[in-house]
Amino acid sequence: MGHRFSRRRMSDLDSLPQGRFSFSEEAPPRYSGGGDQDTVRNGQASSLSRDINVNMETIPGQQSDRRASRQDGRRPSIYSTMDAVPHLEFYCNATATGRLRRSRPSLETLRKAFEWSGPPWTLTEQDGESCNNTGDSGTGSLSTVPEQGEEENGAEGKTTEPVRFGWVTGVMIRCMLNIWGVILFLRLSWITSQAGILLTWVIILMSVLVTSISSLSVSAIATNGRVSSGGGYFMISRTLGPEMGGPIGMVFSFANALGCALNTVGFSESVRDLLVEYNAVMVDEINDVRIVGTITVTVLLLISLAGMEWESKTQVLFFLVLMVTFANYFVGTFIPATPQKQSKGFFGYRVEIFVENLLPDWRGSEGNFFQMFAIFFPSAIGILAGANISGDLKDPQTAIPKGTIMAIFSTTMSYLLISITAGACVLRDASGNLNDSLPVNYSGPCEGLGCKLGWNFTKCEQSQSCSFGLSNSFQVLNLISGFGPLITAGLFAASLSSALAFLVSAPKVFQCLCRDNIYPYIGFFGKGYGKNDEPLRAYILTYFIALAFILIAQLNVIAPLISNFFLCSYALINFSCFHASITNSPGWRPSFKYYSKWTALFGSIISVVLMFLLTWWAALITFGIILFLFGYVTYKKPEVNWGSSVQAGTYNMALSYSVSLSSVADHVKNFRPQCLVLTGPPNLRPALVDFVGSFTKNVSLMICGDILMDDDKSVISQRNTDKLVKWLNRRKVRSFYTPFKGDSLREGASHLLQAAGLGKMKPNTLVMGFKTNWQECSPSSVENYVNTIYDTFDSNYGVCILRMMDGLDITEELQCEANQAFESDEAINSDHSENSEGESEEENTNHIINDEIRTVFQNKQGKKNIDVYWISDDGGLTLLVPYLLTRRKRWRRSKVRVFVIGQQQTKEDERTEMMVLLRRFRLDVHDVIVITDSERPPFSKNLNRFEDSIAGFRLREGQQAEGPAHQERTEGPWKISDKQMDAFRLKSERKVRLNEIIRRNSKHAALVLVSVPVPQGGCPSSLYMAWLDALSCGLHCPILLIRGNQQNVLTFYCQ
Repeated sequence: MGHRFSRRRMSDLDSLPQGRFSFSEEAPPRYSGGGDQDTVRNGQASSLSRDINVNMETIPGQQSDRRASRQDGRRPSIYSTMDAVPHLEFYCNATATGRLRRSRPSLETLRKAFEWSGPPWTLTEQDGESCNNTGDSGTGSLSTVPEQGEEENGAEGKTTEPVRFGWVTGVMIRCMLNIWGVILFLRLSWITSQAGILLTWVIILMSVLVTSISSLSVSAIATNGRVSSGGGYFMISRTLGPEMGGPIGMVFSFANALGCALNTVGFSESVRDLLVEYNAVMVDEINDVRIVGTITVTVLLLISLAGMEWESKTQVLFFLVLMVTFANYFVGTFIPATPQKQSKGFFGYRVEIFVENLLPDWRGSEGNFFQMFAIFFPSAIGILAGANISGDLKDPQTAIPKGTIMAIFSTTMSYLLISITAGACVLRDASGNLNDSLPVNYSGPCEGLGCKLGWNFTKCEQSQSCSFGLSNSFQVLNLISGFGPLITAGLFAASLSSALAFLVSAPKVFQCLCRDNIYPYIGFFGKGYGKNDEPLRAYILTYFIALAFILIAQLNVIAPLISNFFLCSYALINFSCFHASITNSPGWRPSFKYYSKWTALFGSIISVVLMFLLTWWAALITFGIILFLFGYVTYKKPEVNWGSSVQAGTYNMALSYSVSLSSVADHVKNFRPQCLVLTGPPNLRPALVDFVGSFTKNVSLMICGDILMDDDKSVISQRNTDKLVKWLNRRKVRSFYTPFKGDSLREGASHLLQAAGLGKMKPNTLVMGFKTNWQECSPSSVENYVNTIYDTFDSNYGVCILRMMDGLDITEELQCEANQAFESDEAINSDHSENSEGESEEENTNHIINDEIRTVFQNKQGKKNIDVYWISDDGGLTLLVPYLLTRRKRWRRSKVRVFVIGQQQTKEDERTEMMVLLRRFRLDVHDVIVITDSERPPFSKNLNRFEDSIAGFRLREGQQAEGPAHQERTEGPWKISDKQMDAFRLKSERKVRLNEIIRRNSKHAALVLVSVPVPQGGCPSSLYMAWLDALSCGLHCPILLIRGNQQNVLTFYCQ
């Protein structure tokens, strides 16, 4: 577990060679010569922590005209030659495909650096502004910056552009093909016969309402910043965070795989019907669907593996076929019906047929409104087909809103027109028998609308054996059209195009999810291949999932499952838009303005309601899966920062509650020990952090204060601050970290006590570690330390001082470990510097501390005692802290014993009185012990030890003249005069005696708490420090010297 602690200084700038350079806070120097841009790109090594680094790059001799024109636009500011004017590149992602961006100079650079005569764009910095697409700090920029999407061919120097689509071919056509699926050709006419024309329109419009609202929400989210690949998952995760994005990414990917299976089964059913019609059945009707479906999805997989360019050309071909099919259908409605078609129920436009089919005629077990809606709704779910390939669009922000809305409008009109034309032209029941035509003067029994049209379908209607008509045949559109095979071609095109779109969408979404590393064991499927970064492994996975559901071979079974998954996705997309709107985040600025947060909320609610109305058991399964995945992500807490609306909402709630709390009056029942803990860097005093966290976690405020007293007054690094906060989070300590620059401990603590916190969320107790080296350090340091305690009491704050036998600071231990492995680390780093992922040495140190440095406060304490020496009544803080500790799991079995000072004559009365008081406080105290021998003088050896500890601070007035003694007392206020020693002798002896009692009674305790004496005026700091040392010395267990502010923190009243 080696660490390398390096200290580098800034070189003399005047000695630097002429060329390009950059100031960087956390990157090693880079040197490159000539114009070898591969060397420049590979020269980006892992970041090492230090103050300022200077990166040198010789300006290449030749630049392309394109890059030269781009750099010419970057002018220096009129304020400074190092300052830069606003430029788009400063706001781009650092690790976008093929792109390494340049950052603007930091404030520290502008403040400290000399006036640079070169252009400002040659000045780069890596102070944490460069962030990758996961929100973590990235690396710096290079002199040569290729545009996004370019990939250089190292051998030939050529660049290959990935395929990018516009809003028509990339979004509108793709969405239309995905919406025009198998339901349109095989089920729409049947739904019309069941629900009637009116309710069919209601079903269509309800579906369109959900998808339209969702499309508006998608448009708003898509135009609120650049959208990368990942479609719906990307939008939800970047808006609501990984907790909600991760589950919906898994469900959405699976739903797209099911959509591929649904449309493939629809295609297979139509092929099976042709085989039955021509008496060419291979096995049987079900197995034929499975065989054709397996072959079909395999061919579609091969097309997808060929690349997006081939897939796009195939989709355009399908679109042209569908256009011809629709024209053929609508022309067929006006062609007079032949006797063969009339026998199957088609008579052209007839008012009486329209009126007959206007109202519903429910038949069979599936005959109800919501079942019809569940079967139809998958035909409207293709609105995200364009968004799912957002990474392959030229301009997703423009293409997604425009293409999606146009696709919804066009397909809605086609669904409405086809349903009303089919309902106005075809009867519900027909036999298909030419012999059922009525002669001119027929007077026999005949029932139904067919009698008025010259056909007698009464027999098949009564026996429910009709094979044709809206209610009995799924090939009605083929019957109506002018040329039937074109409808079959359209059915093939619609089902295959939708299946192909789903087969492409699922891997694209899943690839983005895999690369975000939210769930384990799926990163294997995130690897991309080729210029379009195709997820070939995810294609194979989607293929097998779709194949598994194709083997079900039941269209009506698959459709409700898909409806639930997509409704859940739409619910979260709408909620994402609503949540982002109500948080009032300044970052929510969508350029698409035609949306409303209330319509988004309505769309979210109606989607959830429809899930349960359609198939409640599938809805429960869906929510169960999402809750499980949500719980996993919440527990793991992936280290990503996407600026989600949940973060904005958390800020709003915290701000609102903090302001509300400011108007609430304090009450003793609501008192909480809000601690300012002087930890320094928290990872160097883990025991102090763990102890305070034990009784403040989920109870009260904890702030780790780090007073920086170094001579170097450089700006506090936000990067280091973030690392320490991450260390606290990894250790599961709920605390704030606040660094503060001060000339001394006293000054820094005083300012922190006054300024730390917000409103009522301010510290009321100062916690610090015991100064174990107080006898060896400078007297001024002791004076500073004790005066910090004095100032805390003067500010009416409580004080806690934690002492442990081995001390609290582990700096020397870590440095020793680092030195032992320094050589091996050096070798490892030199061998692998080019392949470094940019993790700094500080991060490695933090991981080692977190994993291997355990403190006593992280262990279970068992049935050990917590001994409380309540020597002085401080308001109850001395009792409250051990009570809060015993509420924790590690301390729950510990027994609290309270020791009080009393007299031998009244020992039992005092014990009973104290037991009554503690019982009224509702504190679970195991025992109360009255100390009756505190007045005895201490042992001489202990008293001699005390006197030896202050010998170096004594002012020997008897051995000096009055003048020098007065001067020495003035220059050293910590000096203890003979007069002061005599005045405080009795108190000193009592401290030594109390320590003897503590060591006698509490040598096996888990923790000891002792009341701290409040120093009186005239008590030298060294003497007070000696008192603290005398009280707490000689114990192997941790000891807490504690004192409240003399105000009640416990009460036995209920008001």
